[in-house]
Amino acid sequence: GVKEDQCQEAGIIEELQCRNFYYNPLQRYPLWDDVIYSTVVEEPNIRLLLNTSVRDVVMNGKEIGAVKCWNSNNYTEYTIKGKLFLDCTGDGILRLSGAEYRRGTESKSTYNESYVTNEESTNHTMGNSILLQLRKTSEHHPFHAPEWAYHFTDDDFNYETPKSTLPNQKLNYKIIWRAHDNNFWWVECSGIKFDTIFDANEIQYELKKIGYGIWEYMKNHPDGRCRDYELVWTGSIPGKRESIRYVAPHTLTQQDVLSGGHFEDVVAYGGWTLDNHDSNGFHNKGLASVEYYIPQGYGIPFDCLYSVNVPNLMFAGRDISASHMAFSAVRVMATCALMGQAVGTAADMIIDKGITPAELRKNHIKELQDKLEDDDCMLPYRWRKISPLTASAKTLAENEPMRNGIDREWNGEDNGVYAGVGEKHLAYTWEKPITTSGARFIFDSDFKVRGKRMRKLEETTDRVPMPKEMVKKFHVQVRVPAANKKQQKEYAANPEAGEWKTVATVDENFRRLVNVSFDTVETDGVRIVVDKIWGADKAHIFAFDVK
Repeated sequence: GVKEDQCQEAGIIEELQCRNFYYNPLQRYPLWDDVIYSTVVEEPNIRLLLNTSVRDVVMNGKEIGAVKCWNSNNYTEYTIKGKLFLDCTGDGILRLSGAEYRRGTESKSTYNESYVTNEESTNHTMGNSILLQLRKTSEHHPFHAPEWAYHFTDDDFNYETPKSTLPNQKLNYKIIWRAHDNNFWWVECSGIKFDTIFDANEIQYELKKIGYGIWEYMKNHPDGRCRDYELVWTGSIPGKRESIRYVAPHTLTQQDVLSGGHFEDVVAYGGWTLDNHDSNGFHNKGLASVEYYIPQGYGIPFDCLYSVNVPNLMFAGRDISASHMAFSAVRVMATCALMGQAVGTAADMIIDKGITPAELRKNHIKELQDKLEDDDCMLPYRWRKISPLTASAKTLAENEPMRNGIDREWNGEDNGVYAGVGEKHLAYTWEKPITTSGARFIFDSDFKVRGKRMRKLEETTDRVPMPKEMVKKFHVQVRVPAANKKQQKEYAANPEAGEWKTVATVDENFRRLVNVSFDTVETDGVRIVVDKIWGADKAHIFAFDVK
């Protein structure tokens, strides 16, 4: 199977998760909302319109000219004009433009996918789920579900219902009633009975009926299985799995996922299994999910992320171009986040160059890939190019992993270096002075810890610590260039020699990727000095680039 730490997503999603450690160490769902909100409002070039939905699309020939939106809080209609539009709604609302799209499950023969069982295409989709969060308690009080909820007994679950088909994972509902590690993904509505877009209100009601009924059954059961837990919170907005998928120049298929997705225009990747939930959802008495391992992470191409017939429409997330079976793997949120960063970065280039997504794909895809990698997005089957200044520098042999372009542990290789507080050996030097105004660092945010996801249980005092080997405070220093040949020889023999000046200091760092800018200087040496570490004796650093 896939090694989780190798497939761990970096980029913006990793920054969000580390922000959550820093600002929300008790992992409260309401605070998680504002961690995301803060990340957006701190960006000066974003105008955020919350509670605003698209009502119509204004076309300019074959292109989208504007979208008409309605804000339900301030009762205001907005007409938003633009040169390029990105639909990351998951539901593909900009299909109002006439963009080609599909929904439902293809037949087995459509893409010759071996895991597809139906002979005819259908409109069936995976259903929605709703979150429940629990808390450990020292007192038992029976839970009373509302009258309108379902009320379950043992007879309702007197059948074998495997959780999935993964090896050693054949857990039926009678086994997964435990509270301590349950995320209730199986509290799922039917994607046959309900349309996951147009029946949104009915779905919300259905899931609350299931959710409250399930907790009443678990909490009050005579065997005491959940007597030490209580319900703290239940979501109000159902989490969607599937609705609309646009048509792009390429449609990702089961074969692409299983073969690793070796695309020349790769801009994102996935690491989740092919995880196809039964369309009948919770009320199905067969398999809840049929899941297939994938041998490795797989690439997702840019050709899945822009419309085949609307020239200025891009998309990312659940509405990308994929077959239903491939979609069962790409639909998870961290993978969606990588696609979002890819199209966001591409959009900046498209506007800057005055081109279309198709023209970027044809003429500038390598530039896009380089930008994504520089922003800490790993792309499969290739590694980041280090900066020319970094490549031309001299450094100690022990520092070489910082400039190999592999910004994570990979196949048993560490690819990082260690530094204690105050140590000065993480330096690059040059025989002749160079001009620089910045540096890029990748610190270790501990990909092996899967606790970055929101907790299934709300703990009252157990705070999630920051990644212990991450740098908390550091400063960047540059060396005053050698004044004569004697000093040059001295500097060559001892990289720490000479007069070093601090040009930048970063404190309270919680980021894995840190870009530092400073006034342009001429220097023949640049180094990082660690001042504080979040918990370990030594910091672990994957990359140090001079720009």
